[in-house]
Amino acid sequence: MFRVTDQPIQPDALRALCRHDAAGGFCSFEGWVRNHHAGKSVLALDYQAYRELAEAEGQRIVAEAMAQFPVQAIAAEHRIGSLQIGDLAVYVGVSAAHRDAAFAACRYLIDEIKKRVPIWKREHDASGSSEWLHP
Repeated sequence: MFRVTDQPIQPDALRALCRHDAAGGFCSFEGWVRNHHAGKSVLALDYQAYRELAEAEGQRIVAEAMAQFPVQAIAAEHRIGSLQIGDLAVYVGVSAAHRDAAFAACRYLIDEIKKRVPIWKREHDASGSSEWLHP
């Protein structure tokens, strides 16, 4: 499951989607808005997406991970809208029978989501300027 949301991400609910009786391991990644980037102080980020296209590409990535790794369940979500320092921007959770598969699939998922899902971010820095970056 992959989805784009304009609401705060609920990691406990996503983690619950990964529960499976055959799973002996769970791995997650949480991407938070940090207060710095490239030597500048960051105040906030705005994320925008063409939701239908982003969710379709995210679902393709999840299907690829399910095919490549022996995992039980995947739950991933990316937030859009205005986010403040410390807000959760992206979540990936993977359950598997063994930890190696959970770690590998989680890494694959976050790398591919960042690389391929069309979500753009605008960074607002402490100098008052802002610019669009690819997440």
